[in-house]
Amino acid sequence: MIQAENKKKVVVGMSGGVDSSVAAWLLKQQGYDVIGVTMQIWQDEEETAQQENGGCCGLSAVDDARRVAWQLEIPYYVMNFKKEFKDNVMDYFVGEYLCGRTPNPCIACNRYVKWESLLKRSLDIGADYIATGHYARVEQLPNGRYALKKSATAAKDQTYALYNLTQDQLSHTLMPVGEYTKDQIRKIAEDIGLQVAHKADSQEICFIPDNDYAGFIEREAENVPGPGNFVTSDGTVIGRHEASPITRSARERA
Repeated sequence: MIQAENKKKVVVGMSGGVDSSVAAWLLKQQGYDVIGVTMQIWQDEEETAQQENGGCCGLSAVDDARRVAWQLEIPYYVMNFKKEFKDNVMDYFVGEYLCGRTPNPCIACNRYVKWESLLKRSLDIGADYIATGHYARVEQLPNGRYALKKSATAAKDQTYALYNLTQDQLSHTLMPVGEYTKDQIRKIAEDIGLQVAHKADSQEICFIPDNDYAGFIEREAENVPGPGNFVTSDGTVIGRHEASPITRSARERA
């Protein structure tokens, strides 16, 4: 286990899940000055609705993360990144679908919110690094460059969602969970008495907890195209597609 030099300060992005919680514990064990932070990014619902929907950054996640920070005896804060998240993730998500492309909101969130906005704010308050509970590893090569490496477990590897991090961002990143399997991380959490040890993984898109993509786009976009043709590159029409359910219902009411 690598020990931190000169008590380096690290801001850990805590989602309230087991991975980021154990990441904070591992870094504290390694001698880092750990600060826990949860990013408030989009939720404006009442607490009961957020608890039902889950997600990684709602009020229930804040409560879980705060309890873990209290157990680990580390300072904890909630930082507001709603504007950054809407501009770089939600608007991007809608725009890509309207352009006929399939977006990956987690990649956009990692690159432009966690590793841009959070990193900048963390460095501004004197931190040396940010850390997350991602299953990936960062290694400095002999030539001085930083490489993103697969985690110890292929089953949970998340390097695909981090591929576009810059050299500067990687140089300020710690990913301690990448050295372990998921079962090992849950066992650590269980051994140290964390209530989130067996909390289910969050896999849905956090800002669309009901998975109704069409409904979300319909509500967010100014103009949603109606029915149209499937056309090949040479102009051949090979079929028709329908409008979203909300568009159809609106047209039927007109």
